[in-house]
Amino acid sequence: MEEIEIYLDAAREMMEKAVAHTKLELSKIRAGKAMPSMLDGLMVEYYGAPTPINQVASVSTPDARTIFVKPWEKAMIGAIEKAIINSDLGLNPQNDGENIILNVPQLTEERRAQLARQVKATTEEGKISIRNARKEANDDLKKLLKDGVSEDAVKGAEDDVQGLTDKFTKKMDELHEHKEKEIMTV
Repeated sequence: MEEIEIYLDAAREMMEKAVAHTKLELSKIRAGKAMPSMLDGLMVEYYGAPTPINQVASVSTPDARTIFVKPWEKAMIGAIEKAIINSDLGLNPQNDGENIILNVPQLTEERRAQLARQVKATTEEGKISIRNARKEANDDLKKLLKDGVSEDAVKGAEDDVQGLTDKFTKKMDELHEHKEKEIMTV
């Protein structure tokens, strides 16, 4: 039965990673107030190589509506500005020659609805990852059945995998609900 435990642990780990990844992706979706994490994942062209913005500049939020980007090299201002403009953040960078200032506008009702759809799509991708982990675990368990492990043990393990799937799907629903509420709160 040790083999069964290995497959259950692997499924649990994959599902935990799906939840963690979804949390990270949701943190990048802005909910009306300025956060440095909004720029996480934004890549800047740095001497020909795409580089995360936090490796070429410091990002801070002096207040709830402003993001302040201070490049470590003045020459990077143009590249950072271009990366922000080309991103899907919907922010307009202002450049004072040394820093880039991003004013985060109040969300319109239309933009809130758009972000809510983005949150739903992101959590749905997470649920798909969870279901893929379940399918993979069940396939592995079926192989064990062919290798001579008892049918009852495999059936019990499949029930355990389904329990994990339900638990992690519920976590995804909670993440979705929390983020959507955060976005829709004016």
